[in-house]
Amino acid sequence: MEYVYAALLLHRAGKEINEENVKKVLSAAGVNPDEARVKALVAALGEVNIDEVLKSATAVAMAPAAQAPQPAEKPEAKEEKKKEEKKKEEEKKEAEEALAGLSSLFG
Repeated sequence: MEYVYAALLLHRAGKEINEENVKKVLSAAGVNPDEARVKALVAALGEVNIDEVLKSATAVAMAPAAQAPQPAEKPEAKEEKKKEEKKKEEEKKEAEEALAGLSSLFG
């Protein structure tokens, strides 16, 4: 995870994400950088628009606001609401799986 954090820190600072810079950040944090992981990280992030990934990850991570209690609903409305909630849960799960797949690249 520290490798991804190093890349995010470099991105936030406006620095190029390359092997040398990632190694410097990791060394400054007291981590002994693994050459293979650094190379894999830089290669994997070469084609990634980090700003877009962060925007989509932030949108997925936001929880819906609490709602005030509603009057009793008709059974049809309840079924439709359950379907919508199930769809939202599935979309959230898919997004989490996609993010987990990305993070597994970097240990």
